[in-house]
Amino acid sequence: MGNLCACFSHRPAKRRIRPVKRHTNPPPAAASNRWSRVRSFRKDKFDDSELIREQAIAAAILFGQQQQQHNGSIPPFERSASLRYPNSSSSSSSKRQSLPRSSSTRARSLTDPLLQPHQLVNQNLKIADLETNHFVLVHGGGFGAWCWYKTIALLEDGGFQVTAIDLTGSGIDSFDTNGITTLSQYVKPLTDFLEKLDEGQKVILVGHDFGGACISHVIELFPHKISKAVFIAAVMLTSGQSTLDLLKQAAASNEIIQQAQIFLYGDGDDHPPTAVEIHKSLLRNLLFNQSPAKDVALASVSMRPIPFSPLLEKLSISDRMHGSVRRFYIQTPEDNAIPITLQESMISSCPPERVFRLKGADHSPFFSKPQTLHKLLVEISKIPPPKPINIV
Repeated sequence: MGNLCACFSHRPAKRRIRPVKRHTNPPPAAASNRWSRVRSFRKDKFDDSELIREQAIAAAILFGQQQQQHNGSIPPFERSASLRYPNSSSSSSSKRQSLPRSSSTRARSLTDPLLQPHQLVNQNLKIADLETNHFVLVHGGGFGAWCWYKTIALLEDGGFQVTAIDLTGSGIDSFDTNGITTLSQYVKPLTDFLEKLDEGQKVILVGHDFGGACISHVIELFPHKISKAVFIAAVMLTSGQSTLDLLKQAAASNEIIQQAQIFLYGDGDDHPPTAVEIHKSLLRNLLFNQSPAKDVALASVSMRPIPFSPLLEKLSISDRMHGSVRRFYIQTPEDNAIPITLQESMISSCPPERVFRLKGADHSPFFSKPQTLHKLLVEISKIPPPKPINIV
């Protein structure tokens, strides 16, 4: 990320005897035995009202409590408050009145209209005829399972089974992000889940952002358990690449990325960074430039640091394992974090079976374009396997 060197070696986590220090973009390590530090005195600014922030905090706390009550699994979600309820019955009217009015002042795009879930899912769709009806959602760096709440609600309303994973040190997982030293350690909750799948059971694996590298890692391990892999505004690596290799390309021409990075030094000033987080005052511009204010507020109190060592790790994938799984990519044209030019470069280097473009979507389409994203996921689930070629 930014101008940071990509050659840090992996070090075992050390017990910290002092608070984690936060610094913005240090110069390369070669310049000195100790990096000179540039501290940011920028005061966090957030335009949303205190009422919106309190509602977001309450939502995040409630989500965590519900997950704990269900032993870490995702509890059933109520229908998204952004959906329009019909006026034909008193029960629906009372339900509508109990919902808080949306705090977003963003004009809704015609590309993502307010529709009922049954209008988004093909009426002739037969879940039982699909190769699998089970979606597994993998969040991006700094996010957690909480970011998928709209997608979960819409998919479950359509009859799909949905599992959203909190990776190590993310969401409500209590592990200290600064202690994560490998990609395997970071994705362990996902590998544990796939290992426990019954024999012959398959899932549609969906990855967002850094979650793209995470699902590529587990595809190499469990190709027989994955029906399709969907990359949403995600890192899609070739063998021998690291996530940082790609993110440096984005940061080179993007001042927002460079300014937003705050490096954390959990092992002390004499060691490489252990994590990186996004400055809260720049969250909206970088990740949510088309998203409703209430979802930006939720993210501002729910996002956690991204472990740094997994970003440096070069992926090892093979045609025999990783190449056997069908891949699909969903592009986000209004993305400031992984620009569309970088997305197209990744697609060119590692072509998926099909590419979809989510018009008007920012880096977080589960917030900015939830209904259209849902429609694309359902469409991908319906794509049949290619017919075998009979050689006479």
